[in-house]
Amino acid sequence: MRHEERPYYVGLLKAAELHGATHHAVMEFQVVTDKQLRKIRAGRSWVTFHFRKDLESVHEGIVDRKTDTGSMKISGPELTALDLFRYMHVAGGIDAVATVMTDLAESIDGQKLAAMSAHFERACGQRVGYLLDRLGHAERANALRNQLFEKETMPWVTLEPERRKDEKAQPTPVERSERWRVIVRRYPEIDE
Repeated sequence: MRHEERPYYVGLLKAAELHGATHHAVMEFQVVTDKQLRKIRAGRSWVTFHFRKDLESVHEGIVDRKTDTGSMKISGPELTALDLFRYMHVAGGIDAVATVMTDLAESIDGQKLAAMSAHFERACGQRVGYLLDRLGHAERANALRNQLFEKETMPWVTLEPERRKDEKAQPTPVERSERWRVIVRRYPEIDE
C-alpha cells in the first residue's frame, strides 16, 4: 500500500482473526482502501481489496498492529463488526458473520461502536445491534440504539440483505425485532 500511496486498513475476516475472533482459517487477506484494486496473489494466499470511498471518516476505528516486518493498520473491533455487515457478501453471509461476532462481541466498546456507526448505513447499525442482543451482549448495543433511534423512527430492514436475483417469495419472518426494527427470515446458524 505504500507503493500505491493509498490509505488502507486490514479488515473484515482477517481483522477479526487478528482480534482472536474466528473459527476458521481465513483464506484471503482482506484490505479496505479508497481505490478499487484487483486482488493479487501473495505466495499461497490472495490479497483482496474492498472499496470504501470515505476512508478518512473511519480513521478513529483503525489501530496499528506490530508485525515481524514493521506495522500494519487494522480495523478495531467496532469497525470490524460494522464492516462485516456492510460487506456481508464477502464475509461469507450471515452465518459466518454471526459465528465471528460470537467472539468479537467481547471486544466491542459500546460507545465506540455508536460513534463509528455514524459513518455507515443505518441498516448496518441496526443489524449489528440486533445480533449483539441475540448473542447476549445487549449492554454493548445500548449506546448504538440510542444514537440510531434518537431523532426518528427507523425503517424496517431484513437481517440478511435480500439478493437482487432472488425473485422468489420471501419466507414468513420468524421474528420482527421492534427494538432494532429488524425482520429475521431465519436465525443465523452459528458454528460452535
